[in-house]
Amino acid sequence: MGNAALKKHYTTAEKTGVLNISNRKLVEFPVEVKDLKTSLRSLDISSNKFSKLSSDIGLFINLKTLVLDFNNLTELPSEIGNLVKLETLSLVSNKLKKLPHTLSNLHNLKEINLQNNQLTEFPVMLFDLKHLNVIDLSNNKITEVPDGVNKLYVVELVLNQNQLSQISADISLCPRLKTLRLQENCLSLNSIPCEILKQSNISTLSVEGNLFEMKQFVNLEGYDAYMERYTAVKKKLS
Repeated sequence: MGNAALKKHYTTAEKTGVLNISNRKLVEFPVEVKDLKTSLRSLDISSNKFSKLSSDIGLFINLKTLVLDFNNLTELPSEIGNLVKLETLSLVSNKLKKLPHTLSNLHNLKEINLQNNQLTEFPVMLFDLKHLNVIDLSNNKITEVPDGVNKLYVVELVLNQNQLSQISADISLCPRLKTLRLQENCLSLNSIPCEILKQSNISTLSVEGNLFEMKQFVNLEGYDAYMERYTAVKKKLS
């Protein structure tokens, strides 16, 4: 896309509030994008070459959707916490090793996708976000789900393809959690808290590809109670 076409692109974005400048080999925000900081509601800068996200991102205060997939980001600026209207944040296939605590300010966040990064710790700054429906943390390097995880309000939590060996029983107390995906981790049978099976709201639990056979899993205490919830949900959907 030439300069003239890009200029028209920015002019249109000023009217629509939507800008997609993915796959343009960009290493930093074009000046013209900064000029749209108050008008943009959706910004997609995926598949570029950003290794660092400018602190100027905090000026885009009306953003509801921010897509940063397939870049080379190793961290995020704390100013991202200024995007208090943000509902969707996607950071698939970057090189993130940690997340800023300011993500706890994103009280309208509904979905965050962090799959295929290098995170080693569970993002506790996402606790207490009341509107958060989905967290996808698949294909990272997270080793445990910590105590206090009951403060998560998510409906679906995806932790496939991590290095999990420990899960706090607090996860059974998550008030809205219905789907928990733990496939291809390092979990032993006795590291699956029986509270998840016996007394949680979880009706879809995926644990294939861990350090036990599924025929062992179905013999766990509480498995029948879990299957009752699973079956009830399937009947509702059929």
